[in-house]
Amino acid sequence: PYDGKWSKTMVGYGPEDNHFVAELTYNYGVGEYRLGNDFLGITLVSSQAVSNAKKMGWPLKEVTSGVFEAEAPGGYKFYLEDKEQLKQDPVWKVTLGVSDLQKSVSYWSGLLGMKIYEKDEEKQRALLGYADNQCKLELKVVGGAVDHGTAFGRIAFSCPKEELPNIEGLMKKENQKILTPLVSLDTPGKATVQVVILADPDGHEICFVGDEAFRELSKVDPAGDKLLDDAMAADKSDKWFADHNMKKVSA
Repeated sequence: PYDGKWSKTMVGYGPEDNHFVAELTYNYGVGEYRLGNDFLGITLVSSQAVSNAKKMGWPLKEVTSGVFEAEAPGGYKFYLEDKEQLKQDPVWKVTLGVSDLQKSVSYWSGLLGMKIYEKDEEKQRALLGYADNQCKLELKVVGGAVDHGTAFGRIAFSCPKEELPNIEGLMKKENQKILTPLVSLDTPGKATVQVVILADPDGHEICFVGDEAFRELSKVDPAGDKLLDDAMAADKSDKWFADHNMKKVSA
């Protein structure tokens, strides 16, 4: 819904080939978003993250033994497990809210082919994934309809591009929602990637992208940290709005 100027930054503990990364999008002129109950948080296994938070005086709340809840700017939740950081990827799971556990598990496992690692009917949650050494997806019932607010995002997976038509075909056959039919997206000066974007029963957006071109597009930039620091230092948006006697809008 935000069709103005925007910037994005990909952050993670390692290359996207074998790590979960978060895409942070900044929409110029928007200063605040309304959170829904669709995205319930990211869980990290990292005693270093817990130590960093304590050193910085960042508020932590111990929700269970050895697990601390931290709130990022904007209200997003992070859960930090006070254990030695995992070697493959400290990001253990991403949790999404769902309204009907069985329906969601049927979609993500039955249609999208995810393996079920755990399922707890009493706690109304399930843990799924595509591989043992990858970040997991947790589905958790929120007790009512899923509200995506105005700060929603999407989950993205890469796969061989030859699989994309099959994914799209299956969704058509099963009368499932396709938000963006299979399309090629050009990035000036970089690789052209093919994507298909779906929506699960609760409207969570899911993007499948052709891996071959994506690997080219997602190479780690060794100057990434400096580029981000320079861009943030150069951004004087707060001063610009103040000088023009304007307030950033809320979405």
